[in-house]
Amino acid sequence: MPVPIRRLAVALTLCCALLAGTTPAWATGQSTAHHDPTVAVAAATPSPTTSAEKQKFAKTRFVANAGLAAGATYEWIVKPYKQGKFKKGAPHRKATLVKAALAGAFAYNRLRAAERNAKGDPKLAKALAGVSGAVAGLRHLPSRLRNGDSSAVNDYNNTINKVKDAGKSAGAPVKNKVPTNAQLRSGAGS
Repeated sequence: MPVPIRRLAVALTLCCALLAGTTPAWATGQSTAHHDPTVAVAAATPSPTTSAEKQKFAKTRFVANAGLAAGATYEWIVKPYKQGKFKKGAPHRKATLVKAALAGAFAYNRLRAAERNAKGDPKLAKALAGVSGAVAGLRHLPSRLRNGDSSAVNDYNNTINKVKDAGKSAGAPVKNKVPTNAQLRSGAGS
């Protein structure tokens, strides 16, 4: 099979460049005794430099994570509950409860991430200080949802509202963002 001339020329040029760069010192007539090694300096990775930038990113991440938690809670826990899909005898009740439990675990995961993000912003950290206990209390609610405990729905909704209010008071209003099914299954946000 014939090789195009252009490819052949590029390959030959690269080979010559590599060989020329590796010519030993004795071949060029240089002394190896006084050879100074070259030091390569790695480039620094870009990162926020000021505390204001760090706070801005913390607030943005908080809003994203809290929004995903709020969206999952409303879409797959509160709304089906209001529509009566958790009641015995409701069509597709079991699938609805399983999806609600997944959404509950997802919301808990995202709210914990939002708490970690809030620590980067003093205002958010102060506003969320009283909400941490409520978020920690969500840990066992997915199993309560699977068992059909309707009070778990109110606990989720109340905690989400507390987080939204805390974000709003700190200048980071949270809006519901419904996660995709893939995000819900994986348990991680964006």
